[in-house]
Amino acid sequence: MSTQNQIDYERIAKAIEYIRSNFKLQPSLEEVAEKIHLSPAHFQKMFSDWAGTSPKKFLQFISLEHAKSLLTEEKASLFDTAYETGLSSTSRLHDLFVKIEGMSPAEYKNGGKSLNINYSFSESPFGKVIAASTEKGICYMAFETDHHKALGDLQAKFPNASFFERKDDFQNNALSIFSKDWTELNTIKLHLKGTDFQLKVWESLLTIPMGKLSTYGNLADKIGNPNASRAVGTAIGSNPVAFLIPCHRVIQSTGKIGGYMWGSERKQLIIGWESSKMYS
Repeated sequence: MSTQNQIDYERIAKAIEYIRSNFKLQPSLEEVAEKIHLSPAHFQKMFSDWAGTSPKKFLQFISLEHAKSLLTEEKASLFDTAYETGLSSTSRLHDLFVKIEGMSPAEYKNGGKSLNINYSFSESPFGKVIAASTEKGICYMAFETDHHKALGDLQAKFPNASFFERKDDFQNNALSIFSKDWTELNTIKLHLKGTDFQLKVWESLLTIPMGKLSTYGNLADKIGNPNASRAVGTAIGSNPVAFLIPCHRVIQSTGKIGGYMWGSERKQLIIGWESSKMYS
């Protein structure tokens, strides 16, 4: 049985998809609310509580034009300026408080045989999420409504590890990113299984500020390997930690959203949600 948060997320996703598909017709609040079986007043409040802005304004944040404008800003070096000067409040850069430690060869090999992994299921603004951690930090996080599948996917990453269903401080701290002002967060520690190249790409993702977007080509340039766009894309696609490592902020050079391990619709909603926190 879905929780209320999950139900609300699914309704919001359905509403946004309806508005996006019928944007040229400019559907009214009443029409959209009817499609998700809510009163206009209830829908308006639920959406504003979730996104912090109106449905119409939110749609602008996931439009092609908005994405293109953010990419234009990046080309104009505002990305680098932000990185050099630092940003305050909710626009604070990820890598000020998210720290990656690569697993040692012993931990990396043999399917995580030496690892004890805690895991738990929680709610987020974007649906149910599984978070898992070793004694050194978060090793996995994914959006997944099916608990059995979520655990199976985690175990496939570390087939020889020992697993315990319990929530620890690493998980509590990491999950607070959904509810706290980022200036109030403690350092979030990640303990990741990956090659040197993958770790380098994942670390580069942490430099994309909230509310901003980048492209595969731009990230390849930033890691000093401009011809590695395809390899960068593959590394991004294997990101084991949803949201904390913001692979959702990487889109196609045309401004199109592109694919996402946890669903392109969810990617659109995350991008819009982050933009609403920045620009509303």
